[in-house]
Amino acid sequence: MQLHQLKPSKKKTKKKIGRGGAHGTTATRGTKGQKARSGGGKGRAFEGTKTPLWRRTPKLRGFKSFYLKNNIVNVSTLESRFQDGDNINPKILLKFGLISKIKPRVKILGNGDISKKFVISDCIVSKTAEEKIKKAGGKIEIGLDI
Repeated sequence: MQLHQLKPSKKKTKKKIGRGGAHGTTATRGTKGQKARSGGGKGRAFEGTKTPLWRRTPKLRGFKSFYLKNNIVNVSTLESRFQDGDNINPKILLKFGLISKIKPRVKILGNGDISKKFVISDCIVSKTAEEKIKKAGGKIEIGLDI
């Protein structure tokens, strides 16, 4: 036998349901019953006589927002906790326990008065807080990881 004498093997074709069967009555679905009808059969969540999973799990009331809220720190808190000329960033705020986690972001708000000079980096700063920090002689440096 040589290469040009080879022939492809006969493949068994899959039976196409609904194309007319013996005498064109049942279309190879058998007679009557749930599975013979269009849309017939059990749903994906059907679990026999067992109570379905969606009914076994407790239903939680209310609504949980997926909106990520900023960690908020006020200028008055910075005034009381830090020394004049300190560098303030999210890692230092986390270390001092002023925020619970760095993500998603840290925002400094202008509630309170400030007299010390701070260098604030990698934080979002409100307009009033920015005015108060610059008026006291501090600086705001915007980092790339915001």
